[in-house]
Amino acid sequence: VAIAAAVGVNTKDAAADLTNNALAGISLGLLLAGVLGVLAITGEYSSGTIRATLAAIPNRPLVLAAKAAVFGALALAAGELAAFVAFLAGVAALPATIPQPALGQPAVLRAVALSGAYLGLMGLIGLGLGAVLRHGAGAISTLVGGVFVLPLVGLARTSAGRFLPELIAANSLTAVKPVPGYMLSPWAGLGIVCAYAAVLLAAGCALLVRRDA
Repeated sequence: VAIAAAVGVNTKDAAADLTNNALAGISLGLLLAGVLGVLAITGEYSSGTIRATLAAIPNRPLVLAAKAAVFGALALAAGELAAFVAFLAGVAALPATIPQPALGQPAVLRAVALSGAYLGLMGLIGLGLGAVLRHGAGAISTLVGGVFVLPLVGLARTSAGRFLPELIAANSLTAVKPVPGYMLSPWAGLGIVCAYAAVLLAAGCALLVRRDA
């Protein structure tokens, strides 16, 4: 929200994608949501309470599914709240000479809602990664490296770059004025992020079943 307000105050170009600008702070939110997702599962491994959990509920896929459902719902709710408050703050902070975007305008509501959904999905990506690696520091390092560092090392300028999670958020989900020929469509981007979460959760579930606690 603070980043959205700061970007809004400093906006000079009325032709810019003002909705995308107002959602700039989503990148930080993605990091926080992913880290919390990692800790939601690795915290039990570091404390040893995972043994008590699995003793109480021997059905291991059910354990992970319950964690994903509860944490995913909370992350989605928090994400939507953060996205809408950030958008409103960013719009309110715009200079008086800049026309304000509104939720009723084409694609604006979609961009804000999908940004909130992406925060929830990033939490599930972190949860799945934590279930795969079981080590908090290792999973967080992998999350930060894969989601936030790779776009900075040159992949952003390649055709593969548009499939990276962070760039999907910046270039597809939050964009109202897409760049033709490079950006994925918003719904294609959302589908790819859902696939990331599903694959990691499925891998985490398979390993949870096979490995000792």
